[in-house]
Amino acid sequence: MISKNDIVSEFKLRVFDESYERIYKCLAILDEEQLWESPNGSIPSVGCLVLHLCGNARQWILSGLGGKKDNRNRDDEFVIHRNIRKSDFVFLLENMKSQLIDCFDEMDEELIIKKFKIQGFDVSGYSAISHVLEHFSYHTGQITTLTKLYANKQTDYYSGLDLNVNNRLN
Repeated sequence: MISKNDIVSEFKLRVFDESYERIYKCLAILDEEQLWESPNGSIPSVGCLVLHLCGNARQWILSGLGGKKDNRNRDDEFVIHRNIRKSDFVFLLENMKSQLIDCFDEMDEELIIKKFKIQGFDVSGYSAISHVLEHFSYHTGQITTLTKLYANKQTDYYSGLDLNVNNRLN
């Protein structure tokens, strides 16, 4: 059976080591104005997406599983806040990372199978953690696409790796 530690390790790898690093690379490529640009009214800006990721993780894990007060204002995550700078986003993400790690460290093994109602959905602890992991991956892809669109350059996430290597069974 998969343990809480296995689930948390995978979360840390996929969210902190992959998504965070990609978001940071995109933030480094974009200028301050590009953070709040959108190709149309249906696509949120990079800045809004970062705010949205933090709000979602706070609601689903810190509040949903960790019992902290749910003070999320989801609609505000999609409002342009030009006073928020790239350095503020790094601070928000690092603060979220620290809080998530603390929450995971305090989490009992039983929380993985316990049932919760989060954002109106009936989920297990495992499902809530999986949701946030998937949510980060999805929106990190959007952030990457917007970065490539605005900067007209590659992100080079995999530079130095040969991704055409085939898997071999032993």
